[in-house]
Amino acid sequence: MKRYISTQTHKKIALTAYFSLLIYLPIWLLVINPSEGLSPILTLVMFTLPLLFPLKGLVQGNPYTYAWSNFIVMLYFLHSLTTLWVSKEDYLWASLELIFASAMFISGTYYAKYRGQELGLGLKKKSDKS
Repeated sequence: MKRYISTQTHKKIALTAYFSLLIYLPIWLLVINPSEGLSPILTLVMFTLPLLFPLKGLVQGNPYTYAWSNFIVMLYFLHSLTTLWVSKEDYLWASLELIFASAMFISGTYYAKYRGQELGLGLKKKSDKS
């Protein structure tokens, strides 16, 4: 099967979306539309800290990190969808978060798959014990 986007292009897209989320969320939640119910410190901890966990592995290009970081990205995917549902005023901001989270999820998934194949990594198949 022919790939239309290279492994390295998937990595670049995923990293761009990742750093966009990392920079964009604090700006949106602290500057553009600060929460009245959450302190700025709590907002930073809740929305920025989870994104910092996979930072080293993503920059190093570790396919396993790209795979498990998708679980973290789903938090932002759900946050954006929830915000779209409940807050008409934040439609634009939540849409941007959704775009960044979706781009990171899709490109990160393909990067993990293709880079894992290139490195000969994969799930071990259970052997038949007869």
